[in-house]
Amino acid sequence: MDPIYVTGHRNPDTDSIVAAIAYTALHNACGDREYQAACLGQVSDETQIVLDRFGFEPPMRIRNLYNQVRDLDFDAPPVLNAGVTVGRAWDELQEYPSIAAVPVAREDGTLFGILSRTDIASYNMSGISSGVLEDVPLFNVLSVLEGKILNEAGDLTDTIAGEVTIALPQSRENLLFQNKQSIVLCGNQPDMIRRALERNVNCLVLCQAELPAQFRSFPTATCIISTPFDAYRAARLIFLSTPVGRICNTEGLVCFHLDDRVDDVREMVLKYRHPSYPILDAQEKVVGILTRYHLLRPRRKRVVLVDHNEASQSVPGLEEAEILEIIDHHRLADIQTNNPIYVRNEPVGSTNTIIASMFQDRGLMPSAALAGMMAAAILSDTVMFKSPTCTPRDIRTAERMARIANVSLDKLGKEIFSASVDHKTPEEILFTDYKEFHIAGHSLAVAQLTCVDSGLVLERQEDLLRLMESHAKKKELDLVVLMLTDVLLEGTQILYVGDDETIRQAFNVTPKNHTAFLPKVMSRKKQIIPMLSDLWG
Repeated sequence: MDPIYVTGHRNPDTDSIVAAIAYTALHNACGDREYQAACLGQVSDETQIVLDRFGFEPPMRIRNLYNQVRDLDFDAPPVLNAGVTVGRAWDELQEYPSIAAVPVAREDGTLFGILSRTDIASYNMSGISSGVLEDVPLFNVLSVLEGKILNEAGDLTDTIAGEVTIALPQSRENLLFQNKQSIVLCGNQPDMIRRALERNVNCLVLCQAELPAQFRSFPTATCIISTPFDAYRAARLIFLSTPVGRICNTEGLVCFHLDDRVDDVREMVLKYRHPSYPILDAQEKVVGILTRYHLLRPRRKRVVLVDHNEASQSVPGLEEAEILEIIDHHRLADIQTNNPIYVRNEPVGSTNTIIASMFQDRGLMPSAALAGMMAAAILSDTVMFKSPTCTPRDIRTAERMARIANVSLDKLGKEIFSASVDHKTPEEILFTDYKEFHIAGHSLAVAQLTCVDSGLVLERQEDLLRLMESHAKKKELDLVVLMLTDVLLEGTQILYVGDDETIRQAFNVTPKNHTAFLPKVMSRKKQIIPMLSDLWG
């Protein structure tokens, strides 16, 4: 069954990562095993401390939810080896009447060619017209004729070739086989058998007949085989012994990979208009066959969004996915769905506070390790209960989770925010917890770093501002703000690039050198964004 991805926002923080893990655990505990925790960006040092502290691995990382070839219900007929007989290939095609071609592969599974019904029909018509069978492995002939070898010369033969002839009565001398390079088909006709053996034709096929005793030790180089089919049917079947590698199309092949986007595939199908296209995996091995009908209704990837509900903060390709649920504590934004979905959005300081309530609603208690990690996530998102987003419910929930995990909230909080920032690059500082917003015609980005040593970060002010300026130009942003939220100072030092007057009016401060201190400001969601929204109307 296809997974249901549970994912937080881009550049995920601790609350986002833990919410994905916790909500997945809740569904899995209730028997919904297809739910899978995921993340959209690199796990921060703070989050890694929490994961290591309670023994969890980071969620799998997904980069997009675009419809891909792997999401199509493509056909997966057997992949034929180039040495398989045309007869076997035809039987396989008959098993899949909806497909017009089957892939042909090399020994290692990589694509060799593609064999269509038209290829087989064309070959059969040319074979009937020429009547000549080119070098074909003897095993192939035995397979299609359901035959067996009757003499020692047959055991020494590897391939057979020649003009296929059905032996006629001896009275018609001018119609008898004359060429040694012949494959002679006959029945219980001793005279024909003798003539073939004396001429040492390449192969003698006895149709619904046994080899007479007088010829069992006859000195000849002719390979003798028997078949249960009559001569007319055997003459047609023998041409089906040719390996498909000789007749399949190997030139100008158009193939797709499992990770290719469906939109790109549609363009290629419209351009080339082939009936079928091989599908390859990451190792270039054939896994299936695609026709234009498979493109009509692709399976959409399914996703649950936690800790966000804004398209610009979510996974690329979200518009092509099916959103099943949203669990969040932020303002309602711009995500739209085709069908009604379950949405739980509550004014609390952490998504994990909501998920803890959902455990309670289901009559479940999280494990000690999971509860400890959820407590850490609440502490992180509420900045140890100092953020204005923090509610009494967040505090009660964190205390309950701490009791289950048998940990101290005070010690846990200090452990979370003790991650040093002096080794971080400017890019890591800016993009670890970075979000973009669009408010009243203005485009802006607000990044946040929570720490206990904001002074160390300010020493790198010039490098950070240079990076922010470059990023603003690249993304055409009106304003870029970096929040250095200091737990000990209970306030936020902001660095920004953009209009000074905007900062002055929004936060009622006098900025200097693109920086300002905002006392008691701890929350991007509750304080920074609302102030800018009020300013811009």
